Amino acid sequence: MTKIFDITRTINPSLAVWPGDTPFSAEVITAIKDGSSINLTTLTMSSHMGTHVDAPYHFLDDDLTMEAVLLEAYIGPATVVTVQREAGPLTAADFPGLDWSRVERLLVHSVASDKPVDQFPTEFVYPSPELAELMARYGVVLFGSDAPSMDDMNSKTLPGHKALRRHRIAILEGLLLTGVPDGNYELIALPLKIEGGDGSPVRAVLRG
Repeated sequence: MTKIFDITRTINPSLAVWPGDTPFSAEVITAIKDGSSINLTTLTMSSHMGTHVDAPYHFLDDDLTMEAVLLEAYIGPATVVTVQREAGPLTAADFPGLDWSRVERLLVHSVASDKPVDQFPTEFVYPSPELAELMARYGVVLFGSDAPSMDDMNSKTLPGHKALRRHRIAILEGLLLTGVPDGNYELIALPLKIEGGDGSPVRAVLRG
């Protein structure tokens, strides 16, 4: 029987956001308990809330916005790999024994999945430009991680983000991989079609 792993962080007011970003809130517009025929809420949140994708426009002002990104990268075979490094740039040495020729989408499981969801992690792993180049040689189309960014929190030049984009590797951030065994799955993590958007929350699942 096919098993589905929900690898999405639950969006609620306690979910930590990047410092200074907009937290989640839900305003009740109408409620059945108050006599309305329906429950209806207005949502306020960052486009990079929880589990989300980055559009290239997020870090390159002249690149694709959310409605224009190709969807193929967000559906298909994916490989979950747990890394021992807890913070800093990932290199090929952090994936001993991995057969890169069999990897189409790499999902990195780190200690970030085990940290409290209401506390923003200030130290985490992210891809080095060298790792992006290696993945490109093997045709990897997406790099996903349970970390909140593809670069060090204090980076202003964003070499990880830009290296991934240079090699046309899509970005998926903020996964929750607790309880997911390393191995091969089918990933489904479609972003919203937001005109002019720099990113989008997703409902990310693994099937396998």
